[in-house]
Amino acid sequence: MEYFIICLVAFLASILTFFSGFGLGTILLPVLALFFPIEVAIALTGVVHFFNNMFKLVLVGKNANKKVLLYFGLPAVIFAFFGAYILINITDLKPLWSYTIGNKSFEITPVNLIIALLLIVFAIIELLPFIKRLKFEKKHLPIGGAMSGFFGGLSGHQGALRSAFLINSGLSKEAFIGTAVVISSFVDFTRLSVYSTRILNSGLSENLTLIICATLSAIAGAFIGNKLLKKITLDFIQKLVAVLLIVISLGLGLGLI
Repeated sequence: MEYFIICLVAFLASILTFFSGFGLGTILLPVLALFFPIEVAIALTGVVHFFNNMFKLVLVGKNANKKVLLYFGLPAVIFAFFGAYILINITDLKPLWSYTIGNKSFEITPVNLIIALLLIVFAIIELLPFIKRLKFEKKHLPIGGAMSGFFGGLSGHQGALRSAFLINSGLSKEAFIGTAVVISSFVDFTRLSVYSTRILNSGLSENLTLIICATLSAIAGAFIGNKLLKKITLDFIQKLVAVLLIVISLGLGLGLI
């Protein structure tokens, strides 16, 4: 059952990335967290996200702007390393608090609390219109790259910040998409390299079939989304996904998941 649920979410989330405002990782991560420890869920999400990006890279990578790759992409890669390093070093910290409801005991761990807060913050960003209207100048690209890369390494949340800084960088639609895909691929490669030192080895070897199925589902979703839905914006879907993310995040932060 978990295979079906995860693959279905990967497929639908990959389609939604074309019109919901959310990235594949943002939607897939909370679902994987229902079945795996949060650090393993982040690593598995990263693998699916990476191979899905490889598919997109073949399609649109040639349109990437080299100057933006340098000013935004390089800081993103560097700070993705630091974010990923922090993640693998907070997974073993002792629980902050434990409590009991009925016959069940729950623990609030630092890693679950941090990821839950980030999920809530990025979901709220999608719910607040004025945040989307913020404009950043080209001179802020290195700062945006550093922020996007750091959170990409820590929790996989790189898309929202990346789009906010790149949207006003003077890129054409084709160059914007191609540049975003290349940067995202570099960040994924960097964080997975760090994850592999501790988190990814066990998570990958034990769930290889799941990763392959979820990746193929995401690629199928990306193909369909690109063909049919790339010009559609459904505000209701965007808000619904954001609310569901907040609900799951609260459960994660409170140790219920």
